Amino acid sequence: MIRLLQPWWLLAVLPVLALAALYVWRQFRRREYAMRFTNVDLLRTVAPKGLGWRRHVPATAFLLALLVLAGALARPAMDTREPLERATIMLAIDVSLSMQADDVAPSRLEAAQEAAKQFVGELPESYNVGLVSFAKSANVLVPPTKDRPAVTSAIDGLVLAEATATGEAVFTCLEAIRSVPADGAAGIPPARIVLLSDGFRTAGRSVEEAAAAAQAANVPVSTIAFGTDTGHVDIGGQLQRVPVDRMALAELAETTEGYFYEAATVTELKQVYQDMGSSIGFRTEAREITQWYAGIALLLALCAGAFSLLWSSRML
Repeated sequence: MIRLLQPWWLLAVLPVLALAALYVWRQFRRREYAMRFTNVDLLRTVAPKGLGWRRHVPATAFLLALLVLAGALARPAMDTREPLERATIMLAIDVSLSMQADDVAPSRLEAAQEAAKQFVGELPESYNVGLVSFAKSANVLVPPTKDRPAVTSAIDGLVLAEATATGEAVFTCLEAIRSVPADGAAGIPPARIVLLSDGFRTAGRSVEEAAAAAQAANVPVSTIAFGTDTGHVDIGGQLQRVPVDRMALAELAETTEGYFYEAATVTELKQVYQDMGSSIGFRTEAREITQWYAGIALLLALCAGAFSLLWSSRML
């Protein structure tokens, strides 16, 4: 089905129709003038044989070329169904103050940012990826998208804050996954959550509740622990120990059938999505065909010029 992206440009057809009407009017005026010469037989003997209907062909082709060009201005388009992969991976990155500890060089947060960017860079292009940051609350910084630069830019812009709402991070990721458009497919898309943190929840719903919700949604949560047992940070002028909570992160991964890592390489992280599967939806998109109209108009204009040269030795 053909539709117009800028239909108001169809007004350009009006001057073309006016020109066509003027041409028809001129032809009638010409016939009336010829009828005033009453001796038609004598006229036929002295006048050369006319072109007949052929003299109208170049003008008709030229007017049709103008008409098609006017239609092209309205940007005609055809609806096409484009397949769309719905598989989604959500990254959840801990930005609590403990992530500024430098027991992992150059700091836990910077190490997590670098790992997250490498992970995003290795993902298949067809997958959606989104980003959630969490401290006292969890926020979707980038909803599921195929726009990788948007995700890496958001990773670079992470800012530290107080508290650690690990459970809320998982719940927020699940909500983001449910927001992926169905596009004709059934159910939520196949998905994975990758959570980068140093553990120890201090705010929001519990990790156990989050694990149960992820398990019910059939979304594995893989966790990557950043930090050591000797890590410490200066908070409000006081030096505080911030050991990594491996046990909580490992249990979250185990409960949801994800993977737990401490020093994961990019190759190891591919385990996270290698068995994720696929869900193809279809999105209707407008495919512009203005070039087809322009090509037809050019062909008609060439025909007009060629016929005119052939039958009257004039361009038009």
